[in-house]
Amino acid sequence: MSEGGEWRNNLHHYIDGRWIEAGAGGTLEIVDPAEESGCGTLALGGEADVDDAVRAARAAFETFGCSTLAARKQLLERIIECYSARRAELADAVRREMGAPAWLAAGLQVDLGLAHLRSAREVLDRYAFEHDAGRSRIVSEPIGVCALITPWNWPLNQIACKVAPALATGCTMVLKPSELAPFSATLFAEILDEAQTPAGVFNLVHGDGATVGSALSRHPDVDMVSFTGSTRAGVQVALNAAPTIKRVSQELGGKSANLILRSADLEAAVVDGVRTIMLNSGQSCNAPSRMLVPRERLAQASDYARRAAQAIAAGPGAPGTQITIGPVASRAQFEKIQGLIRRGMEEGATLVAGGPGRPDGVERGFYVRPTVFADVHNDMTIAREEIFGPVLVMIGYDSEEDAIAIANDTPYGLAAYVQGEPGEARRVAARLRAGQVVLNGASLDTDAPFGGYKQSGNGREWGEHAFAEYLETKAIVGA
Repeated sequence: MSEGGEWRNNLHHYIDGRWIEAGAGGTLEIVDPAEESGCGTLALGGEADVDDAVRAARAAFETFGCSTLAARKQLLERIIECYSARRAELADAVRREMGAPAWLAAGLQVDLGLAHLRSAREVLDRYAFEHDAGRSRIVSEPIGVCALITPWNWPLNQIACKVAPALATGCTMVLKPSELAPFSATLFAEILDEAQTPAGVFNLVHGDGATVGSALSRHPDVDMVSFTGSTRAGVQVALNAAPTIKRVSQELGGKSANLILRSADLEAAVVDGVRTIMLNSGQSCNAPSRMLVPRERLAQASDYARRAAQAIAAGPGAPGTQITIGPVASRAQFEKIQGLIRRGMEEGATLVAGGPGRPDGVERGFYVRPTVFADVHNDMTIAREEIFGPVLVMIGYDSEEDAIAIANDTPYGLAAYVQGEPGEARRVAARLRAGQVVLNGASLDTDAPFGGYKQSGNGREWGEHAFAEYLETKAIVGA
């Protein structure tokens, strides 16, 4: 369907193994954030499309829910092969739909999706779907029809980390990707079709959250909703799902602390922290957006952060020796970030680097200047709200106890970061209220569970822990 880049015209849903012409909800122009110009069209679905997709998934579950482990392994292997063969197309799609620089689109954006597919296949080799407990046999069975609602910031990562465990456990599904980033989702559906996924097992309905997302989350024949997005939207998903008592697994917002201990190499820790928050233009729910530094070293740390931020170029055609980041995803996101930067200045934070407006020399595109604030107090707006852009706030602390209290003083709890002597870092990590704590710049681990405490959600994704979200537990008692 996408031959010659036709994935830019998303005028079909994928339901019951067939491409179905869409248009019940009208069309939406997809905007390339780097150019601020149209780069494709999306046909929006409606409740009737959701009903058709759920009906197909329900019918397919009667067979796929009883499929053998060997069959599901073979299916994942075919999907991995087809995905790998279309890496270049996938990278181009991500680059267009969210403005990701070529190095990021072809690298992490595509690679993470593949990593989750491979991880699910590997977990199947060791996962115990049955075990004995006392006089009973405990059996884990697929939960049924799953609604998968994904965001725009890491589109392939978020699609694959839901679809892969759902397939591996024998569930059927309906995917609603973000209407801002539909290209990669269309390609992903083509890949599953090419891999001969049984009809109805995977279905794709494009549309917005208010229509398609709401219809899926309240649908009586959907057994489980896996949602990634804002905490505000997550609350609405949970409310929609409540009357049917379906399972809801959510990965929501974050305002993660990066706690630099006195035992850390300050310069290395600060530079790593700046580079990490700027990755993907700050559009990561687990971004280390609050950097906590010993108060007596805050001025020195601010200088390191200023230089690190100034070495990061936002904009097209940046010099090759510099680290480059792309635009943020939309005009609305750009304007929100600009407002929060101005709010930080108004509330008295010290602007160390960046600031309002586009980077120098950039005339178009939703590019945000890599921005760093120092002398931030944890009650300031920029320390409380998830900015979701390339904006770092630096907060001074007086003691380890003070640092831990500041780190935990947030409604979120998705991730945290600690840098310092390993034993000390592990001790501090144990006291942080976050679902994942990264020590000393450790690299991403797709086998580690990912999910949050508090208003960052519930449930876990990635690796073996993701399987539990898609399984029901049955006890068979007696002989």
